[in-house]
Amino acid sequence: MSKRDYYEVLGVGKNATKEEVKKAYRKLSKQFHPDINKEANASDKFKEVKEAYETLSDDQKKAHYDQFGHTDPNQGFGGGGDFGGGFGFEDIFSSIFGGGTRRRDPNSPRQGADLQYTMTLTFEEAVFGKDTTIEIPREETCDTCEGSGAKKGTSPETCSHCGGTGQMSVEQNTPFGRIVNRRVCHHCNGTGKAIKHKCSTCGGAGKVNKRKKIQVKIPAGVDDGQQLRVSGQGEPGFKGGPAGDLYVVFQVRDHEFFERDGDDIYCEMPITLAQAALGDEIEVPTLHGKVKLKVPAGTQTSKKFRLTGKGVPNVRGYGQGDQYVILRVITPTNLTEKQKELLREFAELSGGNKPDEHEESFFDKVKRAFKGE
Repeated sequence: MSKRDYYEVLGVGKNATKEEVKKAYRKLSKQFHPDINKEANASDKFKEVKEAYETLSDDQKKAHYDQFGHTDPNQGFGGGGDFGGGFGFEDIFSSIFGGGTRRRDPNSPRQGADLQYTMTLTFEEAVFGKDTTIEIPREETCDTCEGSGAKKGTSPETCSHCGGTGQMSVEQNTPFGRIVNRRVCHHCNGTGKAIKHKCSTCGGAGKVNKRKKIQVKIPAGVDDGQQLRVSGQGEPGFKGGPAGDLYVVFQVRDHEFFERDGDDIYCEMPITLAQAALGDEIEVPTLHGKVKLKVPAGTQTSKKFRLTGKGVPNVRGYGQGDQYVILRVITPTNLTEKQKELLREFAELSGGNKPDEHEESFFDKVKRAFKGE
């Protein structure tokens, strides 16, 4: 795969100053650093940015790159061996596959993998938060061998095939010279260590699967789909590296009476024709307790009222939402003859029509909201 132009990688022009190159590198290295960016290709992009900076920040390397680009000036001039000054194809490929580019030591400390846990919350739990304990399956360092993978009383030995480097060199003669390719040693899987007597508990892996209990503090105001990062509770690191993180993703159940929109709460309240026409004071359930709401005379159905501060606390601590109450004027049912007569008289006087009927189950929801069910 051909390399991208180093100037394109850093997003600078060929006449960019050292300070501009350095500024671009700092910005991109933070953006793609594997400890910050968890995208699959972040590590490759970080290496690409680092390689571009190492070239363009060095005057000699930059001049060489500006003249020849990624192609070496000695390439394509003959049969093999060295070319004027002892720089031949073996050196070229050694530089590409390990000499000039720093490769990762297979035994160097590495951060453990991140884990994800999905937690289902009730509507109220998401609003007010809670402290809870969760149990997750994850890999832990084997207690028997203390992570070495070797049988108790023994130790891993240096791989005899790669000499502990974790890589094997494969030489190939071509019309252009001798090419040296370096590949991961398949005998030790790149670790540079060989285990003759494996641990009976972990089978040589150095890790075992366990279920871990973790205390989690859920902040008030979390919403459906949001996640909480619990630092250091992912998979353990490799060779002394830091553990990964645990990401708790929340799924919030719907409420029968309340609906949420961001930090605001919405609900509907039924009122009678008489209350709507003459006005009244009604009790409204909120997540924080019952409150009084004054209904003005002549209130129309779908009229919306705001209860300040009765919504959801902002998960980042930026205040608290409101509750909006939408009034629904309910058509009376099972009228007595006297009530029907009065309504007919009212209709004749006002020229109005009869309101539509509403389901009684709506009242049941309101009753349950008052009871806190």
